[in-house]
Amino acid sequence: MNETRMAMRGLRCVLMTVLLAVCGLAGTPALAESLNGSSQHLMMKLVAESDHPKAGTPLTIALATTPETGWHGYWRNPGDAGFPATFDWTLPTGAKAGEPEWPVPTTLLIAGLMNYVYEAPYAPLVTIQVPAGLTAGTKFPIRLKTSYLVCSATICVPEEKALSLDLTIGDGAPSQAAAFAGWRQAIPKPLDAGATYAASNGTMRIAVPFPAGAKIDKAYFFPVTTGTIENGAAQTVTRDGDRLTISTKVAANAKAGGPIEGVLRIGDGQGLGVKATPGAVAEAAGGDATSANGESFWLTALIAFAGAVLGGLILNIMPCVFPILSLKALSLARGGASEKDARGEALAYTAGVVLVCLGLGGAILALRAGGSAVGWAFQLQHPGAIVALLLLSTAIAFNLAGLFEVPTPRFAGESGASGAFATGALAAFIATPCTGPFMGAALGAALVLPWPAALAVFGGLGIGLSLPFLAIGFIPSWRRWLPKPGAWMETFRHILSVPMFLTAIALGWVLGRQTDVDTLTLALVAVLAVGAVLWIGGSRQRKGKSFGMVAQILLLVVFVGSAVLISRAPPVAAKTATAGDEAFTEAKLASLRAEKRPVFVYFTADWCLTCKVNEKAAIDTTGVRDAFAKHKVAALIGDWTDGDPVMGRFIQAHNRAGVPLYLYYAPGTDEPTVLPQVLTPGLLEGLGA
Repeated sequence: MNETRMAMRGLRCVLMTVLLAVCGLAGTPALAESLNGSSQHLMMKLVAESDHPKAGTPLTIALATTPETGWHGYWRNPGDAGFPATFDWTLPTGAKAGEPEWPVPTTLLIAGLMNYVYEAPYAPLVTIQVPAGLTAGTKFPIRLKTSYLVCSATICVPEEKALSLDLTIGDGAPSQAAAFAGWRQAIPKPLDAGATYAASNGTMRIAVPFPAGAKIDKAYFFPVTTGTIENGAAQTVTRDGDRLTISTKVAANAKAGGPIEGVLRIGDGQGLGVKATPGAVAEAAGGDATSANGESFWLTALIAFAGAVLGGLILNIMPCVFPILSLKALSLARGGASEKDARGEALAYTAGVVLVCLGLGGAILALRAGGSAVGWAFQLQHPGAIVALLLLSTAIAFNLAGLFEVPTPRFAGESGASGAFATGALAAFIATPCTGPFMGAALGAALVLPWPAALAVFGGLGIGLSLPFLAIGFIPSWRRWLPKPGAWMETFRHILSVPMFLTAIALGWVLGRQTDVDTLTLALVAVLAVGAVLWIGGSRQRKGKSFGMVAQILLLVVFVGSAVLISRAPPVAAKTATAGDEAFTEAKLASLRAEKRPVFVYFTADWCLTCKVNEKAAIDTTGVRDAFAKHKVAALIGDWTDGDPVMGRFIQAHNRAGVPLYLYYAPGTDEPTVLPQVLTPGLLEGLGA
């Protein structure tokens, strides 16, 4: 049996080291140290609560452990990687050691894997039963061989230690009372009342009795029973009277039935030991809820909703949305719509926008529930979606330029509820490459909220995007401020085609960056084909004829055919780079932080307009580069153009649903500062000063 356990530990260690090497985390010097045994990264010693234990009574032993700076040891359930420590005791005849009691751990996310670890000093406690009949003055030697895994951000090292402690039987008087009082504070207190759990539709809900007036902070459930929940999944803790409900994702291969044991963290270094049995657990729909980081659920949801509304409102000034909104607004003035018609169009436009935002939000939540690390504008990580947007933007630009008129259903510039609905849907879909202020934090919060609240946040984004046209439709005085109809409107419409053509050019650039010259050439051929079909249809319209069913079928064939063909194109390596910056990896970040360097990390994508504006206007400027060099600020760039899942999980860990994300790590701090989504050179020049 011992040989089997040793073989399994060796296998898991090998797998862990291989994993870290694949992720670019293995470091050769540290590995050499571990092989020749010259390095010990966990400092350990045995400490007895009494140097003179009394015969026939229990004696508590602490395994006082201090990790080397930058290293961590593992809890009894290590999480997604690593293995727990093993203990082989040699004790006097008749003495028996119990199971270790472990302090409350902390979470550590590395390369997308959730680990339960100790990065600060800690002390598992073991109770040894001293046999009766021993006389005072009898020697009581304690020997321990322990095997464990210790890791840094760059490598994992299996270590072994032989520890000894020589005691003498006596009166049992405490000799380390203060130290043991502190160590016991970190041991989870057993929960007297029974807890229950229920799993359905991929969600695990654990109901824990907890006094309504008791304080809880940084709530998190650490599973002792493995294979029950997804370690890296977000957790939501809801308070309803004298009950806490922990909601999270069920493990992929979870087995039904049986108790679930774990530790509920209720504060820093404080926890409750929980043993839950199968039973009825009400949906966590009400009460006072907290997310896993302790924030108020309702406050988080409200702030996220407000941020989404503001973010959606700002999207209206983006070059791909502004032309559509402008024409739609001016159509009310040109058509002299009645109060009833104006409100009807405003509501239809809003419905189109909100439904598309809800659809995209629902798709994101569903894909994430299936394990995909996707975020806002996830469809732009696929060339087929980009070429579809490219052709759509080109068609809109040709329409604004006067090459043709959109046949029924009527779109921008036309009246009617159906046209308003379609215009709203179009505006929402074509706005997805953009992320503005307030949006990033709002959509990031949505990903950790229960799905009804998350969908409400995505709906708030749609409300913000549709708000200007909604206000114009419902406030007559606003419509009176619109310019009077006239010949100038046709010229204005042609001018609005310019930002749409620029949008198409930008999408073509993104496609070229994601794929290759051959794929971009195929997309340009598709653009030419669309232009030719639209020109033919427009010529028929100018002669008083319909656009033509054949032309519409040809358009559909070009759109679908080119999207399908290009979606099969093999991706190329990401090419996003800014002079002097290194590619982001968690290992590189950890290495720079270990050097006490200030670090600026920015996550970007070729399809993110806000990202590119920030890079040109702020990040890649002479003043910022000179300031970074002066203050020795290291800059790391994370390219999320192709939706790297490991990077996606890192972004999600910082409560963001997508890019841009800007982080600044000051030397000596544990957590980064999340910078605004709109950067200025002055803000960046002050980093590290």
